[in-house]
Amino acid sequence: MSLITVPAEWAPRKALWTCWPSDPDLWEADLEPAREEVAAMVRAFALGERVRVLASGPEAAASAVGRVGTAKVIEAKFGDVWLRDTGPIFAREKKKPVALGFQFNGWGGKYDLAGDKDVGARVAEEAGTLYRPHHFVLEGGAIEMDGEGTLITTRQCLLNPNRNPEWTEEKAEAALADALGVKKVLWLDEGLANDHTDGHVDNLARFVAPGVVVCQAPYKKDANAKVLDQIYEQLSEMTDAKGRRLTVHRVPSPGLVLGEDDEPIPASHMNFIIGAKTVVVPIYSDSADEVVRALAAFFPGRKVVGLSSHAILTGGGSFHCITQQEPA
Repeated sequence: MSLITVPAEWAPRKALWTCWPSDPDLWEADLEPAREEVAAMVRAFALGERVRVLASGPEAAASAVGRVGTAKVIEAKFGDVWLRDTGPIFAREKKKPVALGFQFNGWGGKYDLAGDKDVGARVAEEAGTLYRPHHFVLEGGAIEMDGEGTLITTRQCLLNPNRNPEWTEEKAEAALADALGVKKVLWLDEGLANDHTDGHVDNLARFVAPGVVVCQAPYKKDANAKVLDQIYEQLSEMTDAKGRRLTVHRVPSPGLVLGEDDEPIPASHMNFIIGAKTVVVPIYSDSADEVVRALAAFFPGRKVVGLSSHAILTGGGSFHCITQQEPA
């Protein structure tokens, strides 16, 4: 039996880690707009908790200082900002902190950037936490955990042969149980259209309390309407590791959000990040106010804030994708 436990995202924490958009060649015209959006997110959190901002290179670090409030800027090499996937998952082993590292292959070989494979160990070093690497591929955005042993994921991502070709559901569940202390895996099928992560669950469904999940309802010409309805139906029939039938709530999706090529892009209100005193939700459309009000009911002790994430989304993700929590 694994002695590892992974606290829920809403658990007391030591720090929140994130990355600063740093590479002009990757972000091009969206570099400064993305920096403004990340700065707004960090400032929203910084008064309620310790925030650590990694910046790759002297120019990036200098550009972050003064724009991120009281957060600490740390110069550290990385490929890009998607720390949820490249960084460690902080956990506890026999009540002692440990940073769990996993193999990262650029979301199935799509993007191989220098520094992404090393940033997990660097974060653990900066945090002063024991680093324990694992041999299999796993991205933090591919899993959603409740702090009590239940994990939600998608077959499209975890069973994709571009990650761990030999994995079946049984092998995946055994690996997750051993590495993360998972007691029950809840399998969804597919993710959002045109999502290069192959169906990351943090764009689909999130725990807001043990036994309570929030997901999205289609809104205004939603290209993902069928998938979103299926996710709700599947979750509504599931029970967690403690045998509780899930309580499932829905909030509106952003609706149809198009990229530069006029194709749907994976905009999602589920990519929110739960802070110690604040919850930051990415917003893209006129459904945002309703979403913020709905989520506020699940976080009575926290302020729910909606912030623009259009520029960050040009890189493929949003606020949850660029952060990682370090429990207290």
